[in-house]
Order: sequence, then structure tokens, then C-alpha cells
Amino acid sequence: MEFGTPFSYPFKDPNWFKKFILPGLCMLIPVIGQFVLMGWMVEIVRRIINDTPDPLPELDFGGQLGKGFQAWVIGLVYSIPIFILVLPIQLVAPIGAAADMDPDTMATIMAIVSVCCGGLTLIYSILVGFLLPAAIGNFAAKGQLGAGLRFAEVFGLVKAAPVAYLIVLVGSILAGLIGQLGAVVCVVGLLVSIPFAAAIMGHFYGQAYKEATSKL
Repeated sequence: MEFGTPFSYPFKDPNWFKKFILPGLCMLIPVIGQFVLMGWMVEIVRRIINDTPDPLPELDFGGQLGKGFQAWVIGLVYSIPIFILVLPIQLVAPIGAAADMDPDTMATIMAIVSVCCGGLTLIYSILVGFLLPAAIGNFAAKGQLGAGLRFAEVFGLVKAAPVAYLIVLVGSILAGLIGQLGAVVCVVGLLVSIPFAAAIMGHFYGQAYKEATSKL
């Protein structure tokens, strides 16, 4: 895994600003723009996996919208356990009120449920931080929505290269911080910094997938 390359490779493309700003402008379109940016990132993952000489893609609105929506579906499926784990926290208060529960008892139950469910949610969220990049990598490589939902294959990728996916997790956190730096300059800066963050993450995802498949 190369840690520095994901942060520098976009600027080797002489058209990097154009390739950033167009997906960035798409973000101004509610909901749909986010799918386009996600699909643009998926295309980067695919190009890194296939060793394409020019990994930074042009905007392909329709194609990347479709890929982005499929990537969103994959992310949603992996997030379902989080919704389930959070649900008991939301239900304690109304159930307690309906049962005319003593306030002290309700507070105790709420604390216990919050600690248990919150802890499990945190653990699973970290697990998703490993699994989702592998799922997106599998989807990008094979071009099929189902590839991202083949849980055995996805677990196998993470198991084959856990350190690589740990690096992806760290790189993604840094990319997220960089993505928000555009707001420091001005809000318009986000139109470049967020695509830049997506480009960083796409490179990390592609690298990790290649390393994992080389060990299978």
C-alpha cells in the first residue's frame, strides 16, 4: 500500500481542476449530485484496480449516476444493523411512558440500553469501515451490484489484507478532514475539496482491493 500517492496523484493530471470542479458542481443538485460524485469515485476505484494510466476520470453524468446509486444501495445494506441497534434507544422512552414506568427506573433502563446498544453500534461502525471499502472495490472491479453484497467474498477480502483495509480506514478519515477544508477558504472551496477527498478514497479502495486479491 502506498500512503502518499492517493494525496498527490490527481495533480499529475493537467486537467485536474476541471475533473474536480465538474463533479463538485454536480453536488449542487440535491441527492442526485451525491450519487454522481459517488459514481465518479467508483470509477476511480475501477481504474486503480485495472492499472489505468489516467486514473482521474472525466465526468460521465449518466453512467456515474447509475454507479453511484448502486454504491449507495451497497452502503445502505451494510448500514442496516446500525439502524437496528439504534432502534431500542429510540423505543425505551415511549414504551416506558406507555407503561407508566417510574422515572428513576426509566432513566436506569435508558442508561443500560444506551451503553449496550451504543457500544455495539460503535463496534459495528468500525467493522463497516473495513467492510464497505472492500464491498465497493468488489463492485467496481466486477461491475455488478451483487458483487458488493456477496458478504463471504467481502469478508474474504478484508481477511486477506486486514492491514491494507486499516490503512484505508485511516486514509478515509484524513480524506474526510481534507474534504471539509474547502469551507475554511470559502463554501465554494468545497466544490474542489470534496471531489479531491473522493479521489483520495477511491485510490485507497483500489489499492486495498488489489492487495487483497493478490493474497487470495
